[in-house]
Amino acid sequence: MNILKCLLKIYPDWSGAVWDNSYEGIKPNELETRPTPTLAELEAVWPEVEAELKLEEIQRSRAEAYPPLGEFADAYYWAQNGDSSKMEEYVLKCAEVKNRFPKP
Repeated sequence: MNILKCLLKIYPDWSGAVWDNSYEGIKPNELETRPTPTLAELEAVWPEVEAELKLEEIQRSRAEAYPPLGEFADAYYWAQNGDSSKMEEYVLKCAEVKNRFPKP
C-alpha cells in the first residue's frame, strides 16, 4: 500500500510528508488542520488507488508503444488521396498495442 497516495485520495490537497511508507511515518505540515485518517481508512481507499496506478502504468506503456504520429500523418495524407492501405496498417499497429496492454 502506498500511504501517501492513499492520503491524497482522501485529502487531495493534503500537505506533509510520509517517511518509510508507514502509518507511523505520516508527518502533516503544521498548517494541516484535518485529522490524520486512520489506518483502516487508508486501507479502504487502497484498492481504488491501486486500480488508478495500474491504469496509469497501462497508459504509459501504450504511449511508448504506439507508432509515431508522423506515420499517422503520412497515412492520413494517403487516405485523403485514395490510398487507405497505410491508414489500415497504422490502425492495426494501434490495435496490437491495445491488445498487448489491455485495460482492466
